[in-house]
Amino acid sequence: QVVDPDSLAAQMEGGVLQAASWTLYEAVEFERDGVISRDWDSYPILRFGNIPAIETIVIERPGDPYLGAGEASSGPAAGAIANALYRATGLRLRRLPFTPDALRRAALASESAN
Repeated sequence: QVVDPDSLAAQMEGGVLQAASWTLYEAVEFERDGVISRDWDSYPILRFGNIPAIETIVIERPGDPYLGAGEASSGPAAGAIANALYRATGLRLRRLPFTPDALRRAALASESAN
């Protein structure tokens, strides 16, 4: 039984957004001497202007055990994004983050392979 549907939705949405950030943006930058992305200004992360609309549908399952909510949405989010990119482009990306440059490189590699 869902005790607080609004909090559940917020947890699920937060998990999706965090996973979307990992999948599309986040990568620690390195140079020869070490890490160079040391603050939020230089670290790529999902910003408010890029947040997608998310619809959360709560399904009551009173016979099932109680579980956490935020983590449940993190796992499938990256796969869903990867599958959406594949459906839109025919390209399978296998390394995070799925940046525009990564998509371009995959397209060029696909063209040269054909």
